[in-house]
Amino acid sequence: MPRLSRAESQARNRERVLEAARELFLRDGYQATSLAAVADAAGFSTGVVYSNFASKAELALPVLREIQTDQFAALLTAIGPDKAPESRLDGLRRWTEDTMNSGWPRLELEFALDARTDTTLVAAESDRQRVAVDAVAEAIRVQLPGRLAESLPVHALADAVLNLAYGIAVRRLIDPNVNANSAIDLLRPLLAFLEPS
Repeated sequence: MPRLSRAESQARNRERVLEAARELFLRDGYQATSLAAVADAAGFSTGVVYSNFASKAELALPVLREIQTDQFAALLTAIGPDKAPESRLDGLRRWTEDTMNSGWPRLELEFALDARTDTTLVAAESDRQRVAVDAVAEAIRVQLPGRLAESLPVHALADAVLNLAYGIAVRRLIDPNVNANSAIDLLRPLLAFLEPS
């Protein structure tokens, strides 16, 4: 097997650190996960972690971006426009439960609380949140008939949906009995209304 170049070795090490960080952040949370624990889980010294990421927050950002991308892809699959309304709602319910049980909401909240005093992190988080609104807006847009998609304030609706989802997720962190059923019940008549006759 040919020896890896320095750049290839660094890229491989970075990926291993990101994979370990993702697993630990989701399992243990952002606050409880140390860079030493990430290094250990990846099979490296902390020096390798610090050679790739200056801080835990700098490590968390690409992890959060990847999780967000993966979660929105799973959401689009769950609620595909080719599915019947009830199947979309079932897919949304399953995705919501899986998401709330994944550790992602806790990671998001803990990271946001840590990042709120750092202007660079606030800017990066704001950008990431805009990407989230855009992704949800697109998910909504593909569900709507053409003229309706053009006339509705889809971005405002996406922003409201995300705010509701974040609220439910935060409540779930405190009370494990909280679920998204009430929000999904609100969507049922809307989807029925939008379904072509």
